[in-house]
Amino acid sequence: MRFAVALRAIVLALLLGFTWLLANSMLGRDGNSFMRMLFSGEQEEPTPEPRPRKYKCGLSAPCPPKHLAFRLVSGAANVIGPKICLEDKILIILLGSMILVSSAKNNVGRGLNIALVNGVNGDVLEIKTFDMWAGDVSELLKFLRPLHEGTLVFVASFDDPGTKLNDEARKLFMELGSTAAKELSSRDSWVFIGAKGIENKSPFEQRVKNSKSSNKYEGWPESLEMDGCIPLRAPLET
Repeated sequence: MRFAVALRAIVLALLLGFTWLLANSMLGRDGNSFMRMLFSGEQEEPTPEPRPRKYKCGLSAPCPPKHLAFRLVSGAANVIGPKICLEDKILIILLGSMILVSSAKNNVGRGLNIALVNGVNGDVLEIKTFDMWAGDVSELLKFLRPLHEGTLVFVASFDDPGTKLNDEARKLFMELGSTAAKELSSRDSWVFIGAKGIENKSPFEQRVKNSKSSNKYEGWPESLEMDGCIPLRAPLET
């Protein structure tokens, strides 16, 4: 009788030892937790996965020194408006009929939404919208002609950026580094960052053409999103 009890105890010990080894081999460091849970009946809370860190304007990595973090989002059809973020500050955003603007009011609308930024220190100089469907293109020309050397120009389209654009307006955007302005047309999606006095084509530009065969929305292409880091320029010599 005693021998049978002892034998059962030995078998039980061997079984537990085998279970522990199996748990460790399969679960690694979690093997001990598994054994505790097996005997106590308590379920260990899973360790939450760390969320990826977000930086200014939602970027996945920080910008180098003397660079500005940005994110541009064009409007979606004529429903969801554009967004311009600079150094974690929302310059313009339009959601449905709700307008939220930093340090300005009623400056978001159909057409071209433009923010002018000092290319040396990153200060926002002016924010304005130009209706390219029913507006007057002369207002856009007056806005772009006198830009100073080094001024950064942030553009996000909403609904229709191209119907009222004339040759001079297209040329002014091309002088800022745009390659898409030459063919920009009605209901295209467009985001762009250029600069007065740029010597080459801007690397910060995206355009999706309005096309019935590929439009995401009825009558409009998909919304565009562009983010990154844009370098500040050295002060101009006097």
